[in-house]
Amino acid sequence: MNTPSNTVVTKLSNCPAPAKLNLFLHITGRREDGYHLLQSVFQLIDHCDYLDFEVRNDGAIHRVNAIAGVPELSDLVVKAARLLQQHCKINLGVNIYLHKRLPMGGGVGGGSSDAATTLMALNHLWQCHLNKQQLMKLGLQLGADVPFFIYGQNAFVEGIGEQMQEITTPEQWFVVIEPGVHVPTPTIFSAKELTRDTKPVRITDFSNAAKVEWKNDLQAVACALHPEIANAINWLKQYEVNQGDAKMTGSGSCVFCAFQNEDAAKNVLQQVPHYWTSWIAKALQQHPINLHNNL
Repeated sequence: MNTPSNTVVTKLSNCPAPAKLNLFLHITGRREDGYHLLQSVFQLIDHCDYLDFEVRNDGAIHRVNAIAGVPELSDLVVKAARLLQQHCKINLGVNIYLHKRLPMGGGVGGGSSDAATTLMALNHLWQCHLNKQQLMKLGLQLGADVPFFIYGQNAFVEGIGEQMQEITTPEQWFVVIEPGVHVPTPTIFSAKELTRDTKPVRITDFSNAAKVEWKNDLQAVACALHPEIANAINWLKQYEVNQGDAKMTGSGSCVFCAFQNEDAAKNVLQQVPHYWTSWIAKALQQHPINLHNNL
């Protein structure tokens, strides 16, 4: 949002918090502290939550609408606001309205994206003047995926998710299916069946579409625990352009398949069984806040 430097902004509305898809997710090892080493490409898509912010003068921070299954004090948007407030010693507060569209426990980063948008919006509203790197470092305290959404560009991700290199991804559309199950991330990562020794790849392997098996190492474990995820993947496989296109994102439960254009995606969407929630989304190269605002 472009405003004159002497203008005090007290509200921001319809701030987007986009979903992401893991175009692949390889687990390459495990650190002594228990954190898993991974490689992935994080793809931003244009399916978003939206948030409204209104500055308060009394220092109080509130999410003003109810979200089923997420108490206000447990919500990452509230935690993000409080973290920024404490870090920058801000006396102002905020009312936050969260228009929730992204599924919880779906592997699309909804909570992390909401937190990132909160940090970016309040950095602007409260005039904290933190740069992107400072916000990313702060966001890491809230979750491993939060810095990516602040980074704001598709990325080849390594380490525990904190090492990012910008990457250009294909212009494509996705059909995404929510199988109707919630997958707790710790359950997947702690499973004995999880393989943790996938051979590392290079960013150029992905860019050049080399003959590498681009898979999600968490998928087999999630499918064993939740057969509905396997059912959704198997259904999508009949529409794959390339073998392996249909897969799970993150630790689940959402599954997706890529298509070259919107018409192809819409055609498949119309055939998704009614007992699953489904939607299409366009690949983005940048976070929509980067495209339309200056937060």
